[in-house]
Amino acid sequence: MFLMNCWYAAAWPNEVSADGGVLTRRILDRPILMFRTSAGNPVAFLDRCPHRLVPLSAGRRAGDGIRCGYHGMEFGADGHCVHIPGQDKIPSNASATTFPLIERHGVLWIWLGDVKLADPELIPFLPWPALPNWAASPGYTHVAADYRLLTDNLLDLSHENYIHQGTIGNDEEETIADFPVQTSIVDKRLVRAHRDMHDIAPPPFFRLMTGSSDRIDRWQTALWTAPAINMTDVGARPSGGAREQTLVSRVLHLLTPETATSTHYFWSHNRNFRQDDAELTERIIEAHQRTFDEDKEMCELQQRELDDSGLSAPQIALKVDDAPLRARRMLSALIREEGEGGTVVIAPQQKLIADAEALEPAVA
Repeated sequence: MFLMNCWYAAAWPNEVSADGGVLTRRILDRPILMFRTSAGNPVAFLDRCPHRLVPLSAGRRAGDGIRCGYHGMEFGADGHCVHIPGQDKIPSNASATTFPLIERHGVLWIWLGDVKLADPELIPFLPWPALPNWAASPGYTHVAADYRLLTDNLLDLSHENYIHQGTIGNDEEETIADFPVQTSIVDKRLVRAHRDMHDIAPPPFFRLMTGSSDRIDRWQTALWTAPAINMTDVGARPSGGAREQTLVSRVLHLLTPETATSTHYFWSHNRNFRQDDAELTERIIEAHQRTFDEDKEMCELQQRELDDSGLSAPQIALKVDDAPLRARRMLSALIREEGEGGTVVIAPQQKLIADAEALEPAVA
């Protein structure tokens, strides 16, 4: 189900603090405990004491480490036991399991695979949430569905007209599916599905961004790379307008499996216009929360039917399924190779960035 030797989004930085609290989150079906040291360094533990297997989160912070709430064993930030009540000798195997956790590009990334392969340079290069000339509207949605269903959803945006008419969809007489999608594979590891939509009515979300109901020229490119890194590259300008009038958004969708049938969905709308407009930032967060809640509902309906029927989706392949099916095949091949003993390490997603920027360079 999961590709192990790669970095997954574990949390937004503001979710993990150094104030003595902890964040617990199940990732790849493993219980994870996260906190920061007094120096602000993020650390991640398997939320399991090596003694009696109770959750470490049932204990409390002890300096820069954690103390088990059952017998009081204390573990430093590196996982090594530093104190056992009632005895001086600490067994050599008395260590809690820890995982690499690194903050980069405005995201906390975790590695649950072979720790010897956990190269920080392999962290996906997705800089926009932390760039000073871009404004980020981040959020989180928990989805009770397989992460691959969400990737399917993000690579086939023709559903916008039917699920999202109140936010990003057009009226049915101007359906996105009627604009041809160009699907391609880049460097054997990136799926790209691009649409150009000229002289169309702006959906509600685009009226919010442009402040106008005038018709627009719009493009959208859905990009995916393993294991579940998605980005929607979006641009809009007045119909027939000049390039310098373009408003560019790069919407990140970082999908981290919680279990085989549930997903942590980290999303961030990043824009290169009206960067100092705090009200717009909040309204974008509200609009995306509504939009992704609609996706959540549809994916959860699919998951329940998959569970009940034992079938797989899609039962009928349509033209709009091309990109999702390509991504599924690529991911399955990587998981199979890793499961057969191959060393599969996902390289940085530089191609994703280059592809998006080459399409329509950002207007600062």
